Amino acid sequence: MTSGTPHSQRPDHDDKDRQLDGFRAAPESDALTTDQGVRVDDTDNALRAGARGPTLLEDFHNREKLTHFDHERIPERVVHARGAGAYGHFEPYESLAEYTCADFLQEPGRRTPVFVRFSTVQGPRGSADTVRDVRGFATKFYTREGNYDLVGNNFPVFFIQDAIKFPDFVHAVKMEPHNEMPTGASAHDTFWDFCSLQPESTHMLMWLMSDRAIPRSFRMMQGFGVHTFRFVNAAGRGTFVKFHWKPLLGVNSLVWDEAQIAAGRDPDFNRRDLWEAIEAGNYPEYELGVQLVAEEDEDAFEFDLLDATKIIPEEQVPVQPIGRMVLDRNPQNFFAETEQVAFHTANVVPGIDFTNDPLLQGRNFSYLDTQLIRLGGPNFSQLPVNRPIADVNTNHRDGYGQQVIQQGNSYFPNSLSGGCPAHAGAGEASGVFRHYQQPVAGEKVRVRSESFKDHYSQATLFWNSMSDWEKAHIVEAFRFELGKVGSDEVRERMVANLANVHGDLSGAVAAGLGLPAPQAAATIHSFSSPALSQENLGGDGGIRTRKVAVLAADGIDVEYVEAVRGRLTEGGAVVEVLAANEGSVRGSDSAVLTVDRALPTMGSVLYDALLVPGGKQAVQTLLDDPAAVRFVEESYRHGKPIAVQGEGEQLLAAARLPAEVLNAAGAEQGVISGDSAQDVADAFVSAIERHRFMRRPGLLNPGAV
Repeated sequence: MTSGTPHSQRPDHDDKDRQLDGFRAAPESDALTTDQGVRVDDTDNALRAGARGPTLLEDFHNREKLTHFDHERIPERVVHARGAGAYGHFEPYESLAEYTCADFLQEPGRRTPVFVRFSTVQGPRGSADTVRDVRGFATKFYTREGNYDLVGNNFPVFFIQDAIKFPDFVHAVKMEPHNEMPTGASAHDTFWDFCSLQPESTHMLMWLMSDRAIPRSFRMMQGFGVHTFRFVNAAGRGTFVKFHWKPLLGVNSLVWDEAQIAAGRDPDFNRRDLWEAIEAGNYPEYELGVQLVAEEDEDAFEFDLLDATKIIPEEQVPVQPIGRMVLDRNPQNFFAETEQVAFHTANVVPGIDFTNDPLLQGRNFSYLDTQLIRLGGPNFSQLPVNRPIADVNTNHRDGYGQQVIQQGNSYFPNSLSGGCPAHAGAGEASGVFRHYQQPVAGEKVRVRSESFKDHYSQATLFWNSMSDWEKAHIVEAFRFELGKVGSDEVRERMVANLANVHGDLSGAVAAGLGLPAPQAAATIHSFSSPALSQENLGGDGGIRTRKVAVLAADGIDVEYVEAVRGRLTEGGAVVEVLAANEGSVRGSDSAVLTVDRALPTMGSVLYDALLVPGGKQAVQTLLDDPAAVRFVEESYRHGKPIAVQGEGEQLLAAARLPAEVLNAAGAEQGVISGDSAQDVADAFVSAIERHRFMRRPGLLNPGAV
């Protein structure tokens, strides 16, 4: 194509385009046009009768421009409205033919294109990224046999067991109807009223009140398919399967105080992180793992495999890695791709099928219904981001947004079109979706299976599996959330529910709310699963993409900074020099150091670690700057690694770090000091690899557990 309207902006009728390309006039420039391709010479002034006269109705460009603008917005998603997306590819490690005939899982190393959308759940599109919330993790695989959507979250369980309760749950967690508050938060009466009356939500609440609900980034966040699905192999044999995404950078979170500050400093914290990492070539990678359960072992557990409020502990069924996903391309247009992408739990391919999970069955209806209203009709699958790479041959016709020029008849059977499109041949061995065959019998009833009635044992499993600081954070989260609840009855009922999880939990939450400690349940098991604690979910041990701030001012030891920075960037970290003003600072030896960011525009919450170099003049300047002192204080309070040189230690004292950290071996708590750039850099790298130091003096509240 010559310059002018890009091919990608025209309807994707490839055959028609090829026929007409030879007839298209080559425009002289990339001129502005109407939707019909008519070039426009002025889009700043409407057509009017005289310079000060009335606007004329015949100005078709003006009317088209305003009409299109008036209709630019589509209904936002009821849930998962705020999101970010990226393209990439998936490749399996080995063939899974033993378990599934899914084509994209047959050949080791063969790449399947994907689009992934990450999201929050409760808030609208304009809410902040770092709220306490579930995160969506939905992946669209563009396979040769059609699109497969693995629609998941960053928690492996859900609030409810049956999809018929979904409208109730969403109405309860969304902003309250009388005042449309709070935005992007669950800390309000209706949500906790619902949960206190719905004990099946208790396990999910434990995840939501943990640091899992405030991930450091989408790149450091697990994903789960939530439901139990079914693999089906070429012989028709089924195997139950649970899907797990594991980030190769490790699973890391923010802390609550940090998350709240970040919402003000940068509401797009997670979205910006994903975008910038991909633009810089630091492509996020995830490993796909599965838990496989033979069908004859369906009843071998103390819980029901079809219950979406339960996990299969990894100690019982290990997660087997089966492939990896790399996200390596940002969308070109947020609306056309990230906003219009349509996921659907029922988008499956041969070799992957459903189970009788009542939550999954309902989602299979709800997602399609949602897309019909949100994207304006039944043809949303023709949008570029949703379009399969597999051939599409249907008898569907017309409707809003139809982009295909259909030919032939639209009914089956027919003889006038040669019987096409016809059924796949009965003898075809692969590429045809055949529903898994299983006997179904029973009376039509509205009841919940007795096997779904244990609502507390796995909530207790989660609590028992947490480290001391993770338990403290869970207690503090419950106190914060329930502290926002105005109804004493709801508070008391919720705390009483927590007594069925563990007496330590309910007692600590009750104390924070000024309530009497409820009687703990008579029998509470002591089982735990180490795989649930983030302390055990490190990545590959590197510091790739970690952001390190350097506080600087005139008089700084530039040579020291350059030496430490060299070691950090060698490991893949991103190091930025912050000073009161942009430009540069002059070192104590007259060397010049470029300033990357002005300190007033940034904040400690936007970084993973902090370096405070020495230099008498520089440190005195920083001591006189409240923003610099606050930067150090917040970094310590949020558990981040801190490295200091010489006079820089004065900033630690000014930030009121505990005496035992200043006077003892602070390296054990991630506070490293020394004048040897090499020694400090090595220790600093090791500290950054650990992410956070949450057992620092002054961080753990003894009364929280």
